[in-house]
Amino acid sequence: MRILQIVTAWLIVIPHCGIHGFGYNKREQHLWPKKYKSCAGKQQSPVAICTSKAIVKSFPALELIGYHDFFPMPQLLKNNGKTVILSIDKNETQVYRTLPYIFGGILQNQTFEMEEVHFHWGLKNNRGAEHVLNGIRYSMETHIIHYNMAYGNYLNALQHEDGIAVVASFFQLQDEDNERLQPFISKLPDVQWAHTELSVNIYLTLASLIPSNTDVFYTYKGSFTTPPCCEVVTWHIFANPIPISFRQMNMFRKLLNGEGILGDNFRLLQDIGQRKIYIRRLDPTVSMKDIKHDGFTNLSWFWV
Repeated sequence: MRILQIVTAWLIVIPHCGIHGFGYNKREQHLWPKKYKSCAGKQQSPVAICTSKAIVKSFPALELIGYHDFFPMPQLLKNNGKTVILSIDKNETQVYRTLPYIFGGILQNQTFEMEEVHFHWGLKNNRGAEHVLNGIRYSMETHIIHYNMAYGNYLNALQHEDGIAVVASFFQLQDEDNERLQPFISKLPDVQWAHTELSVNIYLTLASLIPSNTDVFYTYKGSFTTPPCCEVVTWHIFANPIPISFRQMNMFRKLLNGEGILGDNFRLLQDIGQRKIYIRRLDPTVSMKDIKHDGFTNLSWFWV
């Protein structure tokens, strides 16, 4: 009976917000809304971010709990033909430790547990990231996906407009390897082929996938950047990029998607519309006491 309930839940949830077949070239992306109505919504991601147009707010810090600890092991590393995903085998992990989670910032006291990490990159150095910051499109962008624990699990959270929080970072190319990334990079050849998944033990911290300075970030209401484009995401995008070497970047470009090289897996920019983009930047004249008691819960995300 229990198994039947689980299968039924999957059948109910997946048609609304699951991962289906889709392509990334321009023609295929234009077809997304015909198959997935949410992809034509008014709160779609990614968007172009302009610092001069962002609204400055002294949000509390985004608290990143467990980010400086080694990623819980064992992990699951997967090439699904669209990206490479690193997640945690929760059946093996929750028994003995808490998973990384976030709160604070615009999220206030809501707690969001990490679900997975995935990447978007280009086949050339001048493209790859999904969001564009001040006219710059970086070579790669990582998304650390978290779900609102108030909804019990990831699948339930997908059905609520405040269900998902994403922490996003850009990667900037340099000559020298980023040694903090190397434990992960070295495992990429093991999932070179599409639809390959394996259990791994990677000594990696989530902190290595975000900049050392997390004080400044952009936040807005948006969607997943893949079909069915559910509009349930609160985005947190760090202003400072993470270094990655040309050699390390090219390791991503050796992955395969079943038809050729896996890459250019980024969505076209979406219209920001009436949405507001906020930037968290501390005002030295404002005390921490004032920040903590500021009324961000009812913050307006749209221009009237």
